[in-house]
Amino acid sequence: MAEYEPVIGLEIHVQLQTRTKMFCGCELSFGDPPNTHTCPVCLGLPGALPVINEQAVRYATMIGLAFECEIARRSLFHRKNYFYPDSPKGYQISQYDEPICRGGRLDDVRIHRAHLEEDAAKLEHVSESGRIHGAERSVVDFNRCGTPLVEIVTEPDVRSPEHAREWLTLLRATLKALGVSDVDMSQGSLRVDANVSVRRVGTPELGVKTELKNMNSFRFLERGIKAEVERQVKLLKSDGAVELETLHFDPATGNLTPLRSKEEAHDYRYFPEPDLMPLEVSDDLFASARDALPELPAARADRFESELGLPAARARELAFRGELGDYFERVVAASSDGPTPSELANWIPQLVERIGSDADPASSRVSPESIATLAAMVHAREVSRDAAREVLTRLVSEGGDARAIIETEDLGALGDDGALGEIVDRALASDPSAAESVRVGNERALGPLVGYVMRETKGRADGGEVRRLILERLGAE
Repeated sequence: MAEYEPVIGLEIHVQLQTRTKMFCGCELSFGDPPNTHTCPVCLGLPGALPVINEQAVRYATMIGLAFECEIARRSLFHRKNYFYPDSPKGYQISQYDEPICRGGRLDDVRIHRAHLEEDAAKLEHVSESGRIHGAERSVVDFNRCGTPLVEIVTEPDVRSPEHAREWLTLLRATLKALGVSDVDMSQGSLRVDANVSVRRVGTPELGVKTELKNMNSFRFLERGIKAEVERQVKLLKSDGAVELETLHFDPATGNLTPLRSKEEAHDYRYFPEPDLMPLEVSDDLFASARDALPELPAARADRFESELGLPAARARELAFRGELGDYFERVVAASSDGPTPSELANWIPQLVERIGSDADPASSRVSPESIATLAAMVHAREVSRDAAREVLTRLVSEGGDARAIIETEDLGALGDDGALGEIVDRALASDPSAAESVRVGNERALGPLVGYVMRETKGRADGGEVRRLILERLGAE
């Protein structure tokens, strides 16, 4: 058993998909020319007063309800003071000790809090030639400044890098299903920091934590946490001490480098925002947020498992990617008696493998009806699995009707009639040593014999039927 165990908490910043910014009427902009969506409020000019975005409050309430949080009917905004070029006011309007959401959980991880705040501007380091690397100066794009954020803070319930990645996948799927954010990590709509510590197994005390920042994918975050856990364990085993600091993980080199000492709450000198009244969630807003909640991915996975009989892993795979779950349900709706939902579900990963892991099946040339037809024909042994996979590849590249392709290309299955039997006999004659091995009980020798038949039939034979015929002829059933 390992001597040390990781203790990990996550901080997730979610850009809300509202029309305007958190405290002003500037439209949200992604990709527009720099500094074209600004005003005195988001630029922090003297005398400009903020106004709370009601839609952002509704979205934050929806997030809290989805995570089973206690929604505060009254909460406060504070000033979080720090000086940095991406903060024009010299402070950030955020929530401190009275957030809009407290408690709650998502799956096996507890939520400590979720609160509203504004995003900073976008800071880029460039050289005189315009290249990002070899930076000689910094430029600021204030279009992002003031974008509404919800920061979700978990309890330190995550116990491994793999657990962090899996849980964040569920979190992203849940936020996407709510429609509150596009959760595009490549555009910064979803940003995750990890607080990482280790402790001796069996001890309740928490170790000194470090913070990993600037991770732009769950895969890199998983690798970064793993590297930091290994670093801390190595330090402790050599009687070293873990320091409270913020680190950056470079996925290209695998190196961890310190950014700065980690701040505590008192470093920010929080005090109530004097330009904003306390935030009150009205009964109407609360009701509209509650009524807008869709079926969430965790509940969908449970339904796929309990009502449709899918294995837990497959149910989560489909439910945690909304577009896959939607496509699967359309396949089920298009299917008549024959294949089970589990049989239908098994075709979705095969389709994804052919169209690309990030592609939406609904945007492909393969209709749900074609998948349902293909699965039904395999179930009825009208076509072999190998031939059906070939048909699926054709559908991805050309589209069309599965049954028509099978009939046109003469890919229909060969049954246990004389033609298939003759091919099996030729297979046995072609490899007497393999046949004898099977006869005396070595079923591993079936491979070359089955392969011979499948090649001769161009994949039209059913592998199970071929296996049965070989064993029958050799008296090895």
